[in-house]
Amino acid sequence: MLWRVIGVLLVAWLALSLVGALIKGLFWLAVIGGALFLGTAAVGWAKKGRLPR
Repeated sequence: MLWRVIGVLLVAWLALSLVGALIKGLFWLAVIGGALFLGTAAVGWAKKGRLPR
């Protein structure tokens, strides 16, 4: 269940950063989306070994 949530968040942050990159006026959106993507990926990687299966 947690992996599905992390996957959805990663896709959402990636989409957010792509929209920000495509629209020049929303560069800050790309920066925030990239930061959230990296943060979510780091949390998922850190919890990888501790989740019950």
